[in-house]
Parts: sequence; C-alpha cells; structure tokens
Amino acid sequence: MKKILVTGASGFIGKALCNKLIKTNLSTCVAVRSFNSYYNHNAIKQILIKDINSNTNWKNVLNNIDCIVHCAGIAHNMVKKNDLNFYRSTNLEGTKRLAEQAAEAGVKRLIFLSSVKVNGEFTNDEYNKTDKNSQKKDIFTHFDVPNPSNPYSISKLEAERALYKIYARTGLEIVVVRLPLVYGYNAKGNLSRLIKIIKLGIPLPFSTIKNQRSMIGIDNLVDLLIQCIDHPNAVGKTFLVSDGKDLTISELIRLITLSMKQKTRLFPLPLFLLKFVATVFGKQSEINRLIGSLRVDCNYTQKVLNWTPPISVEEGIRRMIQEK
Repeated sequence: MKKILVTGASGFIGKALCNKLIKTNLSTCVAVRSFNSYYNHNAIKQILIKDINSNTNWKNVLNNIDCIVHCAGIAHNMVKKNDLNFYRSTNLEGTKRLAEQAAEAGVKRLIFLSSVKVNGEFTNDEYNKTDKNSQKKDIFTHFDVPNPSNPYSISKLEAERALYKIYARTGLEIVVVRLPLVYGYNAKGNLSRLIKIIKLGIPLPFSTIKNQRSMIGIDNLVDLLIQCIDHPNAVGKTFLVSDGKDLTISELIRLITLSMKQKTRLFPLPLFLLKFVATVFGKQSEINRLIGSLRVDCNYTQKVLNWTPPISVEEGIRRMIQEK
C-alpha cells in the first residue's frame, strides 16, 4: 500500500484531496499548521508543521512516504504582494528543503502544485492591452517559454526549476501541475466575492464581454492529482490543466444563477467606463481578472496521462453552489 503525504491539508485543495484519499487504499498523512479534528475522526495521521521555509525539518515526517503532494504555499492574493523574498521563503526555499529531505529519505515522487501564471497573467484579448512587452498568446501550452509577471508567479517558476535540478541530481521523481482558477464549494477569492454579489441579485455590467477563461473544478483536479501519484508517464512532466471548456464571464454568471435558480441579471457597459469605475474604486486588478482571457491547452496533459475530466463544467458549477 502506498503512503501519501499531503502538505497544506487544511487548505481548499489539500482538504478536498484528502477527502478523496480517505476513500481509497492509499495510506495518508497530512502536514498541517494546527491539528484538525476532522482528520482525527478519519484516522489520518497529522503532523504539525508551523512554517515551511529553508529551516523546516521534515526528516521525522518522511519515514516510509512514497509520494508527496505539495499543496502548501503562499498564494498570490495574500499580503505583501510585491515582496519577492516573502514569496520565495515558502514557495521556493520551503519547497527545495522539502524535496531535498524527501530525496534523502527515499521518497519516490513529489507532485508540486504550481500556477498557470508562470506562463503569463493573460492570454491575448481586447480587454487587457496594458503590457506592450507581454507575449501575444491565444492559449497557453506546456511548450511556452515562461513569462511570470509578479512575485508570486516568479517564485513558483523558481521552485519548478529548483525541483527539476533536484530530480536530475537525486532521482526524486518530480511532477509539476500548473493550475488556473480552481473552483468548488468553499473556494475563496474573486469567485467567492462574485457569488456573493450574484446572490444579492445585483445586476452586473458584463453582458457584452466576450473573454475566454479556463478553469478547473476541484473534483477534476483531485482526480488528476491521484492519477499523477502512480502514472509512469507523469515523471518529469509539467502539466497545464483545465475542465476542457472555456467560459466567458457572462456564461459563468449564467451557470451560477442557474444553479441558484435565480434570474441572470446582466447589462452592457462600455469597456472604458467599466475600467474607469474599477479604477475609481481601487478594483482594477479584480476587474481585469474577471474580464481578461486566460486560456489553457490541456490536450498534452490528457494525452500523456490518458485522462479526461470526469465532471463537466456545468456539473462542477452546480456542485460549487449547491453542495453542502
């Protein structure tokens, strides 16, 4: 029986992954910042890891571990957004420390959750033309030259490169998964705020916005991560993932309101007015993420892993709204 260590097990992705692992034949232990009664109830071994950085001691955690799914990290929407060293401390140095000690302990594989922002902030569209030097891509692929544009994505790319160096030196099998927006019940961030606004019945000015956004539902992501634990073709690969169906902001809102059994309330607003209002209220970055395009080509991932997302976008949105 394989033994899996999940870091960041108290987070949105880590907890969903552990929920699935509980139902499998995979023995699981979790690294958490504080003990969680949920895991005690399900007979999962918990290991207290307060901080993940270059000084973390993992040696007593890694005994008999076969695979690590490294979900822990500093997210891009947290404090100190422009402090690269802040992100590097956990996302780069903490990841390197874990991988190096994992290799010493004889761990076979480490799956690293990275971000599609390593490829760039947006794909080519009419709504975000502020950076004249940015790559003009219609869709991101695993072949692209990385183009991170902020401290968070820079730290993730640096961690990927450090992991592949450790792989070349030690043989620790590395799998990198670059994530777009991950949605699901209890997801945080911009999507959570959008859902709250929709629940209030407030009309939204996006009816003429024709952007394209790739996302992945939490159930599809967990299914793929479990596939990566054993799959021989996953080793040394970087995977871009999505549900395989891109949505405009208006299509996303319609699916959410349909799941809420509410009327969709959308109206047109010229783009320059939308951006002006966002700037006045200090919400320009949030609006850019809502109306900008970020498309991901996951054909390579599906081909290499012989994987197809098991849950449709429509069902994934329904679960996000209605699951209890």
